[in-house]
Amino acid sequence: MLLTVHTLVLSQALFILFLVSVGLVPIGLGLVTTPPLARAVRAHADRRRAWAQEWFGMTVPSGYRPLPVRAGGLAGQVQLTTHALRDPATWRDVQWLFADAVAGSILVMLTWTLPGYFLYGLVLLAGVWRPIVDAGGTYWYTFVPVDSWFTAFLAALVGTGLLAAAFWCNVPLLRGHFAMLRGMTGASEKQLLAQRVARLQETRHDALDSSAAELRRIERDLHDGAQARLVAMGMSLGAVEALIEKDPGQAKRLLAQARENSAEALTELRDLVRGIHPPVLAERGLGDAVRALALRMALPVDVEVDLPGRFDEPVESAAYFAVSEILTNAAKHSGAERAWVDMYYGREERTLRIAVTDNGRGGASLDGGTGLRGLERRLGAFDGVLALSSPEGGPTLVTIEIPCTPATGGGATR
Repeated sequence: MLLTVHTLVLSQALFILFLVSVGLVPIGLGLVTTPPLARAVRAHADRRRAWAQEWFGMTVPSGYRPLPVRAGGLAGQVQLTTHALRDPATWRDVQWLFADAVAGSILVMLTWTLPGYFLYGLVLLAGVWRPIVDAGGTYWYTFVPVDSWFTAFLAALVGTGLLAAAFWCNVPLLRGHFAMLRGMTGASEKQLLAQRVARLQETRHDALDSSAAELRRIERDLHDGAQARLVAMGMSLGAVEALIEKDPGQAKRLLAQARENSAEALTELRDLVRGIHPPVLAERGLGDAVRALALRMALPVDVEVDLPGRFDEPVESAAYFAVSEILTNAAKHSGAERAWVDMYYGREERTLRIAVTDNGRGGASLDGGTGLRGLERRLGAFDGVLALSSPEGGPTLVTIEIPCTPATGGGATR
């Protein structure tokens, strides 16, 4: 019955509303309504794809283009509308909506109409045929004219045959329904490959940009921090050399200051190295590195880890700094009192999954300026994905998935 509602009501309503919204784009109103309707159409189609996978193991690749980084105001609405209307997958979905509302609904209704006719035949046999016949004469049940107990019995017998037919053909009918979905909305291998190539080009540029930005950050931190302190320490030692015989007391004070500068420079260098690649990450692996990170956070963080061992260094580094940035955002912006990090490895899917949850005020978004969009792009270099759920009032859940395989020789981390 739920599938019938989806085909008869939702598909038809979304088809009509989307076309009306597109027609209103020239006057500006469609710029506001088209992006949310496009998302609703995608969610509707994705729900049906999920059912196809759950019920029949039928994979239906969507092939949607990734959403662009949104600008603000009217320019952002124009950007989202243009993106939705230029995506071929959007129009595949729209064509499928029409077919689903017509042919798809017929296939689905047949699956419960046949059992329904069986029950109706039993109702007629129970004596309901008499008032029907008295009121309007002979009543036709499919091809059986019901006007007596014998013909009512024949109607019930035909209904039993229809029930048997339902057991035989309902599964093929539903399979045909989802085959239509796959045929009309499923992306071809060529389309998926083209999107894959475009995605790799984008993530390569993002990776290069991130590397260049990281190098600039390291140069800036060295210049403003450790380098300045080392220069000051050298000047202090030069002054000590000149004053050690004339003013030993002043020379001692300068030596103490130089010692302080050397200690501070060493601390800054250690922090810089930790920011590039934390020693605990290199020595103990991702699980222990995240536990150590949790101990340094301003809010309490519970960490659950179920990993089969070590991963390649780039994967561990990307995952670690992703968790670090998410927890830092939670501590600074969410007003959370506590956070939770769950890390595990899906062996069947060969995917590292990380879920970071906080009990803050919520309302975060990928376009909110908290760095999550940049984090999403950096994870894209590993084919990783980032999903955000942050309703107003909280909680906020950030999920990260990175396809990878454990490195050889690593033990389980728990």
